[in-house]
Amino acid sequence: MQRFLADEQATLALGAELAKACPDALIQLHLEGELGAGKTTLTRGFLRALGHEGKVKSPTYTLVEHYQLQQRPLYHFDLYRVSDPGELEFLGLDDYLCDNAICLIEWPQRGSEYLPEADLVIRLSYQKQARQAEIVPLTERGKQICGKLHN
Repeated sequence: MQRFLADEQATLALGAELAKACPDALIQLHLEGELGAGKTTLTRGFLRALGHEGKVKSPTYTLVEHYQLQQRPLYHFDLYRVSDPGELEFLGLDDYLCDNAICLIEWPQRGSEYLPEADLVIRLSYQKQARQAEIVPLTERGKQICGKLHN
């Protein structure tokens, strides 16, 4: 599925749409794209749709930000600074993968075999002054989420 994102508002809206389409189960969303492509902006839209009113910052230095939303945890990972995938063992990644958690993972390719399979991969790329989102479902749950998105 492809989605043209004309501006920041469109990226926020896609994040909100994805949040509303997620079931109450463990969800893994992998966010791919160059620096500045909109991964954290998409996450901000996702969080706002689930009721978060505070700041949303990229966890570039902390590696993970935790948000508790409506009895459901959301973990926002940024693996940009991970130089060796083995570092994720020390992060205690398994502790974040509870029953109904949502995990949004930026730069998942830096976590390689230490990350569970994504339900959805969202690839953000530049398209002149705008962005393009490619949404790829990898699991049955991912296909269900895609089925709820507007084309």
